[in-house]
Amino acid sequence: MTFNILDRLAILALILLAACKEKPIDKKTEVARTQDEVEEIAKDSVVVKEEEDVFVLTEDNAIDFFFDYQKGLKENKVKLTTSMGSFTLELYSNVPYHKANFIYLAKKGYFDNTMFHRVVKDFIIQGGNADNKETARKRREIGRYLLPPDTRKGYKHHRGTISMPSSEIDNPHMLASPYEFFIVVKKPGSYHLDGNYTPFGRVIEGMDVVDAINAVPVDDGDWPSQNVYILKAEVLR
Repeated sequence: MTFNILDRLAILALILLAACKEKPIDKKTEVARTQDEVEEIAKDSVVVKEEEDVFVLTEDNAIDFFFDYQKGLKENKVKLTTSMGSFTLELYSNVPYHKANFIYLAKKGYFDNTMFHRVVKDFIIQGGNADNKETARKRREIGRYLLPPDTRKGYKHHRGTISMPSSEIDNPHMLASPYEFFIVVKKPGSYHLDGNYTPFGRVIEGMDVVDAINAVPVDDGDWPSQNVYILKAEVLR
């Protein structure tokens, strides 16, 4: 079959006419889609900004932060629910930095799912650490800092006293490791600790649970053979 010039022109005209009848772009749809993209970008920008504005405690800002934080604190009790039962702590108001720190961490959910990782028979139980990624993540998000000792308020390490251990780093001033705590079990107390560590509260209910934790089997490093978890730390009035 052959086409003369007129036939070819007619076919070309039909092709152009068909192209002109294609559905035009829906400008409203295009604008809406573009607006959605803009909103998504804006949301992403807000998330990034929020992440940039997250407050992290440091050696430089921790003391000022807890000084301000403790001013409005009305709560002075914390209930720890463990995998072996619960007990309640009363925190001393005149040890403000340590009290504020403990309540702040409890409200941030730091202690939840940590463990009593050191148990020394007839001496102490020590908590606030764990060998899991969640605890390490929480510490990174809250910040890295230490607390100065506050040993001149007259409190002694009687049985049932909660105190704060010093950091394991090179630490001549016995600065406290803020994420951990220990509770004295020994009767009537462990007074050789006085002056070196900061008592900041006491057990007022559930000392039998503390004693039960102190009685669990441990390995050579004083870590309980079966994990004892802090399931929840609840701040009470």
